[in-house]
Amino acid sequence: MSSNGRFFVYILASGKNGTLYTGVTGNLIGRAYTHRNDLLDSFTHRYSVHDLVYFEQFEDPISAITREKRIKKWNRDWKVRLIEESNPQWLDRFHDIAGWLD
Repeated sequence: MSSNGRFFVYILASGKNGTLYTGVTGNLIGRAYTHRNDLLDSFTHRYSVHDLVYFEQFEDPISAITREKRIKKWNRDWKVRLIEESNPQWLDRFHDIAGWLD
């Protein structure tokens, strides 16, 4: 992870109320780019899960990994609520973050 001291938990969606994917990374822009451009044969590629609808930033990897594991165990309603608290329209935040994380 090329993190510069920043680690992220993120949720991607195939669309509003669509398929969800939760991950953790030290390079949110790079990871989101990889998912959205289907650069790996993965879950997100197979199910067209490309929209960055939620993310949180952490200063250390252990906190980020712990949070990711916790969210992955949540039921779908809790994940939807988490997304909609900060992004009620399920907008793709990739272009919003691409400039300020460089």
